[in-house]
Amino acid sequence: MGTAIYGLNAEQLLLTRGVHGSFLARPSKSNPGDFTLSIRRNNEVTHIKIQNSGDYYDLYGGEKFATLAELVQYYTEQHDLLRERNGDVIELKYPLNCKDPTSERWYHGHLSGRDAEKLLMDKGKPGSFLVRESQSKPGDFVLSVLTNEEKHENVDRKTKVTHVMIRYQDGKYDVGGGERFDTLADLVDHYKKNPMVEKSGIVVHLKQPFNATRINAANIENRVKELNKVADNSEKPKQGFWEEFEVLQQQECKLLYPRKEGQRAENKSKNRYKNILPFDTTRVEIREADTDVPGSDYINANYIRVNRWKSGKVFIATQGCLQNTVVDFWKMVYQENTHVIVMTTKEMERGRNKCVRYWPDLNATKEFGKVSVKNVEECPAQDYILRELEVTRLDRRELVRYIWHYQYLSWPDHGVPNEPGGVLSFLEQVNRTQSAIPDTGPIVVHCSAGIGRTGTIIVIDILIDIINRQGLDCDIDIPKTIQRVRQQRSGMVQTEAQYKFIYMAVQQYIDTAQKRLEEEQNQQQVGPNHEVERHLLDISNFFNKSKTEKLVVQNYSAPLLSVQQTLSRSSVRISE
Repeated sequence: MGTAIYGLNAEQLLLTRGVHGSFLARPSKSNPGDFTLSIRRNNEVTHIKIQNSGDYYDLYGGEKFATLAELVQYYTEQHDLLRERNGDVIELKYPLNCKDPTSERWYHGHLSGRDAEKLLMDKGKPGSFLVRESQSKPGDFVLSVLTNEEKHENVDRKTKVTHVMIRYQDGKYDVGGGERFDTLADLVDHYKKNPMVEKSGIVVHLKQPFNATRINAANIENRVKELNKVADNSEKPKQGFWEEFEVLQQQECKLLYPRKEGQRAENKSKNRYKNILPFDTTRVEIREADTDVPGSDYINANYIRVNRWKSGKVFIATQGCLQNTVVDFWKMVYQENTHVIVMTTKEMERGRNKCVRYWPDLNATKEFGKVSVKNVEECPAQDYILRELEVTRLDRRELVRYIWHYQYLSWPDHGVPNEPGGVLSFLEQVNRTQSAIPDTGPIVVHCSAGIGRTGTIIVIDILIDIINRQGLDCDIDIPKTIQRVRQQRSGMVQTEAQYKFIYMAVQQYIDTAQKRLEEEQNQQQVGPNHEVERHLLDISNFFNKSKTEKLVVQNYSAPLLSVQQTLSRSSVRISE
């Protein structure tokens, strides 16, 4: 939320950095003490006055709230309550957050007092502290510290959370008296060395920061710098990326859901690695199973659902095929109506088989059980190969399906790519193909075990999707995103190097997006931007020729790939 932004600035910010439904709350210029809610609605901005009576916040009538944050949360969750006089609904979707006042990891942004207490009581230790935005006085901040109460007779000392208000006035920070500081970091450093004392006599020691993982996406460069800092003491390894990843690893034991199906005797031979098994709760079941054959519904694969939104993207994360699982793999692809497969490994790496080839050679056809697969064309790009596969059922009179098989070849045998540009370009092409196919099923992603590179690719895609939907100034939480994915398939994102690579990928994506945004703003005066037309895939001709499925898309082209020629010459239709 904005703290020193007024009308024209708010409109400019929302129109240049926001999307439809983006909003911010800012101080009212006409009524000091009050606030204004500014909401972007398509290409216009609507302003709504918020009254601060001294006892509560409201919209000059209607529901009353103790804090500005609670008011905003209420109208964000109740989508149809905020309306114009003509009855049009005003949607609050994505907060356009102001830039964090510091990149220090102890800063938690708009965390409520209750949530701060829960975090510190559950996971902190005496002396743990964090700084957050004040919800009762927007524009100010709060220092929350886990402290020890005085020891009573025959009673052990108890812990509690102490909240200290930090005022921000005239560009300076203070705690309501005493010295004033230029930055929050200076204030915190001062009170680390010079502890405050409560009225009760309890000394408020700031011993160790309780670090946040939430960041403002546009501020990721500064967070990466913080995580890359070298420790100034003997605990050098226990810093930054290593520290965050270790905390994530320690939480893994809380995500041990049943994996009984993969442990069954009849299914053990279908697992590439005996201990890397799918959770029963999210596993993909082969519906076309033989009831007389135990385990015929089993495949080592899990659904990965991105978020709680109904339209959220769905992936299937699976292992690299074994010789005895190729038929089941194609059963799964067909039943799930998948049209895009992402393979992030070579067939052989360092002399070891990572995945049995489950597609035929170019121009050849091969049968896998009741599924026939023809390799129609292969289009090599800089870092990957795109294959066009025709898939038909031998036992049914159904239309041909087209599968686009993206095999990424530039992931090194050991570690991660040196820079994320190749992976980002690869994902851009994958998503353009996926989004252009109507009613398509999940993207199937696999490496060898189906957790390391697979998890890394999926998490990067999830984070980019959030940024694309909510804007560059949205909040993202990389560890929490990984944890949500791990709740659906264990071990996703295997190494600290992969963890750091996710940060690097998001940072580069943000940097590129910011530069594109600046270019687009500069070009608004000289004419339309045709950048998109030079990069997107042209698969419109293919779908326009289909009598059963239609899709209206722009005429896009992709210089690196011959997909346009491949699809435009095709007269076959995709089956449902």
